Amino acid sequence: MDTQDTSAAETVAALVARARAAQAVFEDFDQQRVDDVVAGAAWAIYRPDRARELAEIAVRDTGLGNAEDKVAKNQRKTLGTLRDLTGVKSVGVIREDPATGITEYAKPVGVVAAVCPSTNPAATPANKTMMALKGRNAVILSPSPKGASTCRLLVEYIHAELDKVGAPRDLVQYVAEPSKALTNELMSQADLVVVTGSQRNVRQAYRSGTPAIGVGAGNAPVIVDADADIADAAEKIRRSKTFDYATSCSSENSVHIHDTVYDATLRALEDQGGYLLTSEEKERLAGVMWPNGKLSPAVTAQPPGKLAALAGLDSPAARSASFFMVQEEGVGPEYPFSGEKLSVVLTVYRFGRLDDALQRIQQLLDYQGAGHSCGIHTRSEEHARMVAERLRVARVLVNQAHCFGTGGGFDNGLGFTLTMGAGTWAGNSISDNLSYRHFLNITRLARVIPPRIPTEEQLWGRYLETYGR
Repeated sequence: MDTQDTSAAETVAALVARARAAQAVFEDFDQQRVDDVVAGAAWAIYRPDRARELAEIAVRDTGLGNAEDKVAKNQRKTLGTLRDLTGVKSVGVIREDPATGITEYAKPVGVVAAVCPSTNPAATPANKTMMALKGRNAVILSPSPKGASTCRLLVEYIHAELDKVGAPRDLVQYVAEPSKALTNELMSQADLVVVTGSQRNVRQAYRSGTPAIGVGAGNAPVIVDADADIADAAEKIRRSKTFDYATSCSSENSVHIHDTVYDATLRALEDQGGYLLTSEEKERLAGVMWPNGKLSPAVTAQPPGKLAALAGLDSPAARSASFFMVQEEGVGPEYPFSGEKLSVVLTVYRFGRLDDALQRIQQLLDYQGAGHSCGIHTRSEEHARMVAERLRVARVLVNQAHCFGTGGGFDNGLGFTLTMGAGTWAGNSISDNLSYRHFLNITRLARVIPPRIPTEEQLWGRYLETYGR
């Protein structure tokens, strides 16, 4: 082990030791005191002046997104997450089942390493912190280097709230000068790793030897069916696609439009501020976005005016656009617009049969975005179910603005989170929305109950009758 490795190990060991001491105290808190701690952590970012300051620092120091939308995100995600956590038991007995004789007791997982991205440097760490604290755990945040200043201020605000409720400050700490070495060391020394952001960090988390939860890449496709409410779909797509300049991995990356409503949908999207690029403009934009075959950070979560300037889109319509549309037919490396873009660029496909659209969408997801999500705008319950049955994704949203629904919505039943598992399709350990339940160990007290021994007829009757002995 070289000097740098030794230094990283010692730095992280000191953080973890403090976290373990604080968590040992916290473990004795009753449910009400735990809930007060969680409410305090939520108030640290939700309070309007703090939500705004954190948003402005995030945009200033990361250069990603826009402050107004980040204010909304800081508050909306926190409000929804606290709603999900309020009234939920996470201390002591959390379930009793007289029929099976099982009583379940919630226990902490210990010290959580929470690795967070630059795209949401306040909302994501706050969200994970609330969930970890709900389970009486300590959490150590590992922000991206660009997001470190936002994380530092967030933790200051959380500490102020912890002081109010009489909880140890060391329940919530952060890596002050984040680096690959420190992040990797934190992963190895913690009891649980939860990673949102780069797939490199997700893979490293699973290699760390510590139980880990990681998430997959986005690249969400959305279908506009023949019977869709076109105006409603276009408004929701625009609102979702342009929110925070598409920092969300749930932002629509492609729209798949039925032949019969293709022209009408394009007109509706143009009415919402979309600009449809010509073939020549598309080539210029592709050169700017993938100059060396890899997505350029210069276009990630940037204002549409900046993309127009970079690509030389000089027409008044392009300069004033809210987002850009490019028509595409293919999928894969030769068609870069079929992948995740994290920018206000929407790829447009057309289809005649839903079956054909789903086949191409699965190919698109297999290329980038495996397991994450898909949306459909339709009046047909049958078609919505067909999408859910056919595609290998963890979420299918019906008639919703995608980035406001996949991570939980006030008008759908998904839990609020900024960490969305994509299942084994994406090499993830979960396929649901991260929740406080992922931060609990469960002890099950099992009692003797009347025997439940099945007969051979009950288990093999139909099989033996059908296939013989």
